[in-house]
Amino acid sequence: MTPEEKLAELGITLPEPAAAVANYVPFVGSGNMLFVSGQVSMGSDGLILGRLGESMELEAGQEAARRCGINLLAQCKAAVGELSNIVRVVKLGGFVNAAPSFVEIPQVINGCSNLMVDVLGDAGRHARSAVACPTLPLGVAVEIDGIFEVA
Repeated sequence: MTPEEKLAELGITLPEPAAAVANYVPFVGSGNMLFVSGQVSMGSDGLILGRLGESMELEAGQEAARRCGINLLAQCKAAVGELSNIVRVVKLGGFVNAAPSFVEIPQVINGCSNLMVDVLGDAGRHARSAVACPTLPLGVAVEIDGIFEVA
């Protein structure tokens, strides 16, 4: 099953990739590596705003991270055409807008990590960082960037 078929099976339609909102580009390819700029938690209804441990619970944070993953895949598709051209998710960097007492940062980022494995299988397994931030751009709940090996 191709990654696109897997997305369809999961009921996921990739959105149009988001344009950069400042002086950067959404992705850069170098050799067989693709570096995707941070994708914020944005769904079909707009930005997913909030702070984990204050206005958001863990499950909502996981869904926000999943949306970041969908947006990462949309950027990858724009960069390399078919998602089957992704050889491996090398690393994800996850940032969570969190209250000082909220410590379940890794569990939030699992929303994206689980999606990568669900869509790409073993090629979706990756190294990762997951950190808390006192705020994120535009007040979003989660932002995740990615490094991908591509064919």
